[in-house]
Amino acid sequence: MKQIFFFGILVATAFNIQAQKFFTKDGTIRFFSNAKLEKIEATNNKASIVYDAATGAIEIASLVKGFIFENAFMGEHFNETYIESDKFPKANFKGKLENPGAVNVAKPGTYKAKVSGELTMHGVTKPASTEATFVVAGGKIDTDAKFSIKASDFDVKIPGDKADNISNVIEITCKSSLTELKK
Repeated sequence: MKQIFFFGILVATAFNIQAQKFFTKDGTIRFFSNAKLEKIEATNNKASIVYDAATGAIEIASLVKGFIFENAFMGEHFNETYIESDKFPKANFKGKLENPGAVNVAKPGTYKAKVSGELTMHGVTKPASTEATFVVAGGKIDTDAKFSIKASDFDVKIPGDKADNISNVIEITCKSSLTELKK
């Protein structure tokens, strides 16, 4: 009888973990380009992020026009000339933790996990991977990840006369505070 009771608790616990999804609509994506003459950076604080603890699947989506620049003129050029945000309004990453068990959402702590998937930007989808940090505490999960991409890999054209102003290498940082998605 004890074995059946123990098995029942084990199954119930496993089902509960499998059903855990975490979410935010206020994730932060920051990109940074360090060129010889100019540093370009922008932040979007309205990224949607969903993490499925059972499968390790993670998805990040943002509207490109949601990026805020210190210089409005830079933002205008970013949206109209380079990223063409009217034509390509969204950017997203769909991926998965290579080892879903690397993050224990039931136990407070700091976990590192390799995340691999596909990044879609400017109408182009490319493989992307990075190591992410997950901090489980107080019923939420804080995440932090950094990607390094090349603008040219996503068909973002940098005119020759702007090559000294804009780096082809872009650093993208994603941070979020995820809460459990209730059914």
